[in-house]
Amino acid sequence: MAASPPGGQPTLDDSDEEELLQSLEEDPALDSFREQRIQQLHDEFTRAKHLRSQDHGQQSEIKDEKTLMDIVNTGSELCVVHFFKSDFHRCGTMDGHLATLAPLHNETRFLRINVENAPFLVSKLKVQVLPCVIAFRKGVSVDRIIGFEGLGYSEDSFSTNDLETRLLGSGTLVREKLTNAQGSGPWPTNRPAGSRNVLQTEDDDDDWD
Repeated sequence: MAASPPGGQPTLDDSDEEELLQSLEEDPALDSFREQRIQQLHDEFTRAKHLRSQDHGQQSEIKDEKTLMDIVNTGSELCVVHFFKSDFHRCGTMDGHLATLAPLHNETRFLRINVENAPFLVSKLKVQVLPCVIAFRKGVSVDRIIGFEGLGYSEDSFSTNDLETRLLGSGTLVREKLTNAQGSGPWPTNRPAGSRNVLQTEDDDDDWD
């Protein structure tokens, strides 16, 4: 069985497929459904393997904005793009959650790009506050997460489950993969005392102009 990624859900590999197929073949109670289910499993594993070969199942950093636009517009139907800056601690928090979700959602391409490498997109998409996560379906933006807005019950932290639920709502994730318990642990931002909420002031160090 494949090793579990962060969040506790196993990823799929060839050994997983062999174990599942063998269990079906050995269960006489499933005779009438066996062939159909075996074919369905085979198709699912084949699709997952194909998607992983195209860098699905991981969070990939893209170094230039033309490559990013090509992927979003023609490469993958479902994309989640994180616009980040490496020295912003909230971007690191967001990356942690996205990296947990990526191997659980093979159908979606998880991407990140440093805003310094994407001046055209930053201007066109009006990216002003970081982190900024934009969800795309067939090249069209369907949701935007600005900072930690709309996630969890605290302005300073949220759970991976909160983020998964938000992306499920936009249709950029297909099926729920986390339980509340598995995705409940917040990634603290560890902001220094006295720092201000990036969503309420233009002077905060997490604003991007």
